[in-house]
Amino acid sequence: MSASLAPECNEVKERYDTCFLKWYSEKYLRGADKDNQECAALFKEYQKCLGVALKQKGIDKLLDDAREDNKENDMRLNIPNNKK
Repeated sequence: MSASLAPECNEVKERYDTCFLKWYSEKYLRGADKDNQECAALFKEYQKCLGVALKQKGIDKLLDDAREDNKENDMRLNIPNNKK
């Protein structure tokens, strides 16, 4: 599996990846479970770790700026088909 963008998050990312791949291959692909709640806590833990790391590196501001720059495109692309 690939390393996290933030090395300090590698362990939790590896745990999440392992959980996700097990769920995906053993449940989702077999049609048994469409909602991956069993890995949700690990995903939130990884998101939290990554969020802290991105903030420390100033990357969160770059992401916010990119989102703001593309807000109009996002709104345009999220309009339901019947309202275009």
